[in-house]
Formats: sequence, C-alpha cells, structure tokens
Amino acid sequence: MELRNSPMLLIAVLFLCTVHITTARVLTPCQIARELYEHGIRREQLNDWVCLVMSESSGNTHAINTQNSDGSYDYGLFQINSRYWCGQHGPGGACNIACSELLSDNISVAVNCAKKIYGVHRFDAWEGWKQKCRGRSLQDVTRCLYQLQCGCGQNYPF
Repeated sequence: MELRNSPMLLIAVLFLCTVHITTARVLTPCQIARELYEHGIRREQLNDWVCLVMSESSGNTHAINTQNSDGSYDYGLFQINSRYWCGQHGPGGACNIACSELLSDNISVAVNCAKKIYGVHRFDAWEGWKQKCRGRSLQDVTRCLYQLQCGCGQNYPF
C-alpha cells in the first residue's frame, strides 16, 4: 500500500493539525503578571489582576464556561461574558469583538476588553474576584517582574 495516497495518513495529519490548533496555553501566575504588566496593567494592581485570572480561568487561555443560567458563555483568561462584552457569531458586545478572539494565546484582545470592563465596573464585574480576592491578603506577584524564573504561584490557593 502506498502511504502517499493512504486515507489513514490524511486522517492522521488532519488530526495532528487539529490538536495543535486547539492546544490551550495555561499560564502560571508569574507569566500572567509579566504579560499583564507588558500590556499596561499598573504594578500596584497586578496582585488583584492575577488573582482574578487565576480565580476565573486558572490561567487557561482557552477556558470556556457554559454554565450561565441566562445561556451566555464566559470566554478566556478573564471569563468575559458573551451577553454584554463580545459577540458569539462575530464582532459584538461592548468590546466589539468576537468571543473566539478571547481564546487566543496572544492575550492582547482579552486584556484590552478586560480593561474596558474594569473601567466600567472595576473588579466587581468578576464573581471570581469578589469571592476569592476582594479583601484578602494576596500573593505578591510583582517580584515576578524582576525574575525570569521565580517559581512564584506554583501553589496558588485555588
């Protein structure tokens, strides 16, 4: 049997391409802190933003929550809601983006939308932040800005 014309080979190649495309990037708290800082999040707010991301998505860029009672979904690192902030079938919502854009390993679009949400509601827009971060002593991830590999956040409390 000639491999070049094998249907199984074609199926295997397509499967491998799909696996590569759908692989999520899971960030550590230090990686989140560095990337948020690079995207303009102020140093004095990093602990809250990292806690928010860890409580909402555990650092998973491809996280999707389908459990909302109103039928909406939450997308990406910040679990941004499709009812208000993004469009499920193309650009939409207050951020004027497709929800699928929030699932990118390049977190620029997600950060920009999260900043817009923060500008309107502060951290109170996120249930995870209200339940796990507000009023608590948070891990100091600002030290991550000065170290390439700090190991901080390996045992984040949730």
